[in-house]
Amino acid sequence: MANSVNPEDLEILPSPLLAVLNDLHSQYKSLNEGTLANYIPELAKVNPDLFSICIATVDGKIYQVGDYQQTFTIQSISKVFAYGLALEDHGRDYILTRVGVEPTGDAFNAIILDEPSKRPYNPMVNAGAIAITSLIKGSGPTERLNRVLEMFQRYTGQDALVDISVFTSERSTGHRNRAMAHLMLNFGMIDHNIEEALDLYFQQCAVMVNCPDLAVMAATLANKGINPVTGKQAVNNLYIKDILSVMYTCGMYNFAGEWAYKIGFPAKSGVCGGIMAVVPRKMGIAVFSPLLDVRGNSVRGVKVCEELSQRLQLHLFECSGED
Repeated sequence: MANSVNPEDLEILPSPLLAVLNDLHSQYKSLNEGTLANYIPELAKVNPDLFSICIATVDGKIYQVGDYQQTFTIQSISKVFAYGLALEDHGRDYILTRVGVEPTGDAFNAIILDEPSKRPYNPMVNAGAIAITSLIKGSGPTERLNRVLEMFQRYTGQDALVDISVFTSERSTGHRNRAMAHLMLNFGMIDHNIEEALDLYFQQCAVMVNCPDLAVMAATLANKGINPVTGKQAVNNLYIKDILSVMYTCGMYNFAGEWAYKIGFPAKSGVCGGIMAVVPRKMGIAVFSPLLDVRGNSVRGVKVCEELSQRLQLHLFECSGED
């Protein structure tokens, strides 16, 4: 089990916001639509009834309901944070030569590159994420993994651990990701250490978190890169706009456009059933529910975020609230 955010160490307050979360949890707990991510054998074993919602504000308050102590692997949500680390390592101009920032309209695991540039389309699809992970600096596999784990520790305030069974499961079944890596190698977008890059990618996806962890990580991005619980800088504020921009346009797979239109704040989902969303300068939102829709997004998670956006008027372009 991961050393995740301990609810006893956080300021957990009764409030109208907590009442909203309890209402939403009760409303959607019986929603059983969707399927587990059975193409990764270990994820197919997860209890489909698990469901938690958590909000962390930029001043360090935590509101949480449901199975919020349950750990799960972060999966594609890790792409957000690896992107930030690669930006710190190389700067945005160099990163743009390797990975673009355009939404694809295709599935997250599509084996495609931008035809003119030969780059992956963006860092939130698998091809782009593998390319980004291959750029993380380190003298060897151990140092690079340690840098990734240290990065997650800055965001959560807790030690980061890899679920070895999930890592092994992804590694043994990740043939599609290997095909993407070889395609990018052919065009010079990654170097020859394909298995090393893929191992690091599978390991970062298998890092264990819980719902409060994700909410604090999101709140850190909402708070100029400063963890609101520990007060430590997790990522250079210079790159927050890069991270949030790509999350907003590309973070929800081929549902990103409708998400931006209906819900209206940056988010990233993972096939673990997690959704992490950022309301800049206000809060981080996390939902965990393993049943996925056809695009790979948590069914309950999308519903909860849509309701939160409407009830709390969180859409970035909302104009009906008070000035």
